[in-house]
Amino acid sequence: MLASLLMASSENEPEEKGTAPLGEDHWSKARAGENQEALDYYRERSKAPGVEAGGGLRNHYCFECDGVIELTYDSRVPAPKLPTTCPHCGAKIEGGARRMFNWVELDQSPPSDARALLLPALGGLLLIAAIAAAAYQLFT
Repeated sequence: MLASLLMASSENEPEEKGTAPLGEDHWSKARAGENQEALDYYRERSKAPGVEAGGGLRNHYCFECDGVIELTYDSRVPAPKLPTTCPHCGAKIEGGARRMFNWVELDQSPPSDARALLLPALGGLLLIAAIAAAAYQLFT
């Protein structure tokens, strides 16, 4: 019995240290070969001007050439000095939007839509008031 336990333990020894035993249904194997277009895009994007050199924590990227435009600022307030053109391709840089690695960041939130909703809300209230007044006159 002891020999069978020793034999079983040697057969069930873990794989190499540092690697997890991944089954065929693991997401990394199940998705193999998918999203090739996105992978190619990011591989190509890593060749853009300034990307290989790295940069600061708050890099943003040119909308035209994907080049790095370095920024140092507190993202809770508008950036103090935004360049007006890309240092790599010369494209105009809009002041309110910055393209980060995989999202676009806006300096300021857009104005509220409350004014646009005021007229329909006022019309709805007037309609309710008119219906209430008609019902009051009809039933009294």
